[in-house]
Amino acid sequence: MTILHSLQALSTIPGPVALAIGVFDGLHRGHQEVIRAAQEHAAQHQGTAVVMSFEPHPLRVLRPASAPKMLCGLAYQSLLLERMGISTALLCPFTPETAATSAEAFMDQLVEHCHPLGCISVGYTWTFGKGRGGDIHLLMNQGQAHGFAVYGMPPIREEGVIVSSTVIRDAVISGDLAKASRLLGRAYALYGEVKHGRQLARQLGFPTANVRPEAELLPPFGVYTVEVEIEGRLEKGIANLGVRPTVENEGVAPSLEVHLFNWSGDLYGRNLEVRLGHFIRPEQKFTGIDELKQQITRDLESARLMFEQ
Repeated sequence: MTILHSLQALSTIPGPVALAIGVFDGLHRGHQEVIRAAQEHAAQHQGTAVVMSFEPHPLRVLRPASAPKMLCGLAYQSLLLERMGISTALLCPFTPETAATSAEAFMDQLVEHCHPLGCISVGYTWTFGKGRGGDIHLLMNQGQAHGFAVYGMPPIREEGVIVSSTVIRDAVISGDLAKASRLLGRAYALYGEVKHGRQLARQLGFPTANVRPEAELLPPFGVYTVEVEIEGRLEKGIANLGVRPTVENEGVAPSLEVHLFNWSGDLYGRNLEVRLGHFIRPEQKFTGIDELKQQITRDLESARLMFEQ
């Protein structure tokens, strides 16, 4: 995937450029519809679909205390976009200068740097520019003036609730990963690189991959059933998400210790997408290694039974 880092870089993209614009944290079902509209326009007009987001999240600049923890890191977002067929993304730097730019001036830059600008696709309620002065109506006026199409995608509802990153965050925090998966339109997963650990689990007879989750927002700590696709196969297993209080000191970063039932091999340095399934139990501190080993054995039995149901 090609990742651009400035509006000026849009001039290098073969036009007409079909822009899907938004803060696509989670890339949920609503976001997917915004992106598909741009893809369809690009296909119809032999252009290029570009997903344009902002880095950091605008609230990190405008109201840092209100900024949400991100559901997806940039690497996972790139992977998900590639699966959707997107080959180009623009991470527009969001700075105080960006925040002070009027909606009209922002539009002028897009028109200037795209050769040409074919369409803009956004969520219908999306606002942008200084003081949130830009909305779908301004976009439509600009489209008429400069000759590009505008798609304002209506919200998607699930069980009467609008699909949004905020609702998904609430579901993740509460541990309702089934709901999060429905809203996302895919299995809820944590993504990260496999790092070297202390190899204590291997010494106990349960080798694990130590995954450092890229996401800022994590579900409740504890033991989960998991599925991981490796070399084209979906491997089943079990994972502990948390800080391993039995064997670690306070203050360590959360990790996802993944044990796969039928896999043996070197995963160090790989990025894994770990799909979390059933919650088995909360993370807890045991009196020692022997008690921990006994509990892991019980957890494995519980996980296998859950997969058979």
